[in-house]
Amino acid sequence: MSHQHATARRVATGTGATLALAVVGVTATAGAAHADDTYTVRTGDTVSHIATRSGTTVAAIARANALADASRIRIGQVLTIPTGSAAAAPAPAAPAPVAAGYKVVAGDTVSRIAAKHGTTVAAVVAANGLDSSAFIRIGQTLSIPGTSAPSAAAPAPAAVAQASGSISYTVRSGDTVTGIAAKHGATVAAVVAANGLDSRALIRIGQTLTVPVPAAAASVGNTFAGRTYADSVVAAANANLATLRSAPTPSKAEMQAKIAATARAMGVDPALAQAVAFQESGFNHAVVSPANAVGTMQVIPTSGQWASELVGRQLNLVNPDDNVTAGVAILRALVGNAPDLPTAIAGYYQGAASVKKNGMFADTRRYVANVQTHMTRFR
Repeated sequence: MSHQHATARRVATGTGATLALAVVGVTATAGAAHADDTYTVRTGDTVSHIATRSGTTVAAIARANALADASRIRIGQVLTIPTGSAAAAPAPAAPAPVAAGYKVVAGDTVSRIAAKHGTTVAAVVAANGLDSSAFIRIGQTLSIPGTSAPSAAAPAPAAVAQASGSISYTVRSGDTVTGIAAKHGATVAAVVAANGLDSRALIRIGQTLTVPVPAAAASVGNTFAGRTYADSVVAAANANLATLRSAPTPSKAEMQAKIAATARAMGVDPALAQAVAFQESGFNHAVVSPANAVGTMQVIPTSGQWASELVGRQLNLVNPDDNVTAGVAILRALVGNAPDLPTAIAGYYQGAASVKKNGMFADTRRYVANVQTHMTRFR
């Protein structure tokens, strides 16, 4: 099994020592904010979720607060929440008051569809009777209020779903075609061909590229190893994947260096931390499992909260440094409480409480053996 496919795992029970951490839970509760309302950012917030709760759009909040990158807000930051004409996305040239039908394609989310059509997440949720997770499926036809035909999506600072099998990506400082292709599961040749690049594959900052994305990489599915995950969990996983793809991602070598340095600083065997990360993600930070295990260390939200308590500060699992800190903190706790190293490693995969109650499952034993084998290469 490739490391790309080894990112989903059983959701642990008990102490939260499982390693599949999720960052955000998708909510879609309507409720318009008053004019010039303010909102203080809390743990787990994203601009998309704030817009959903406030009945406005990501673009409107970004404009009102001069956000250069809507994926980057901080806990405690005070945002202005616009309403009325300020809250609306730019109107299309010839808007029609009737609803249009839109067929969901791979990579779509309700927030992206709403932004693409100049409406709000709350409006799409209400028009289609979606549940609180705003879950949609490929092939589903949605009623889009207030428009008669899909309008062109506004340029986003990163990846935005365009059509089945491709996304639009705006080039940032430090980007290369190789890096962009790897981040989205595409090939360099496919990116070059889709954008008519020359043999040098030169790109410039601010350039918008079409990136062909394999269907399997476009979004997180809902099953792994015979287990099907709840719609709300998969929706949150896809939201986290979109967030990861919308921000610059460190290379695998950079992530490996972060892991080794963090392990040394926190008193954990660097070989163990690197071996776990390699088994979980192959040092790839832009991955999320159907269990909503996020990033390089593949941590789920409940485990992330536990890690936050262990280190004394709130950790954001989408953030590369915080993700590594979470994983290493959990390893440190597991090693400190387990009778031996194999049991500690098993706790990271299966959950410490489950291992204690049930012993190691067959797939857990394979996981432990793999990690211990990997440790020898990182000595």
